[in-house]
Amino acid sequence: MKYIESKKNDEIKQLKKLSATKNIRKTGTYMIEGFHLVREADQYEQEFVKLLVTEKYEDDRLVKKYHDIAVTISEDVANDLSETKTPQGIFAVIKVNEENDLTDFSGKWVMLDDVQDPGNVGTIVRTADAAGYDGVITSLDSADFYQPKVQRSMQGSQFHLPIYRMDINRAINLAKKSQLKIYGSQVNAKAKPYNELTKIDNYALVMGNEAHGVTKEVLGETDENIYIPILGKAESLNVAVAAGVLMYGLQTL
Repeated sequence: MKYIESKKNDEIKQLKKLSATKNIRKTGTYMIEGFHLVREADQYEQEFVKLLVTEKYEDDRLVKKYHDIAVTISEDVANDLSETKTPQGIFAVIKVNEENDLTDFSGKWVMLDDVQDPGNVGTIVRTADAAGYDGVITSLDSADFYQPKVQRSMQGSQFHLPIYRMDINRAINLAKKSQLKIYGSQVNAKAKPYNELTKIDNYALVMGNEAHGVTKEVLGETDENIYIPILGKAESLNVAVAAGVLMYGLQTL
């Protein structure tokens, strides 16, 4: 396999740029790191463009499968490419898998209204996967789910369920046309406690920005605004935690 020793290599410099959303969208590719994510991408038939590994992975069965596009890199290069403190030494460049327009908008969905922290977005997607939801929609101003930090937080869930990125108002309109009930999360005593709802099978749960919550415009378009009763002295919950409580809560009413 080709060997790249220097982090000043032009190819490595270009790959470093894939940490920025604009370059991901421009090239139509993104990079993941870590054996678990790379294996998940392979298992769920993502389109690999390049595989970069340190010498310890050269004889791995997965690496041999992609031998024609695999490159061996030095530990120095791996450290430079990595977004973590302890890189595992395996990276994959993958084609962006743009979802087609929603045609079967049914079941249980989560919508993110400008959730901007990458860790929160990734955690919500991972929780939606674990809770058996049918998909996630992020607004155009939410953290891009192809960003490295979001990818790490999702831990492979991005390959298990569809994720769409679109204008939040368009998403709500599509959901309404498909007869989904829209729940907006709101820290407001006038909203309804989620555990007083009647269980239904088709709905979209809207979670809002970390600082401002769901926008007034979006809350005005929902069918019901709900909240999580606070039993202690905290004023509110982190959005990813709140999303987890609501996703599982609505599933088990």
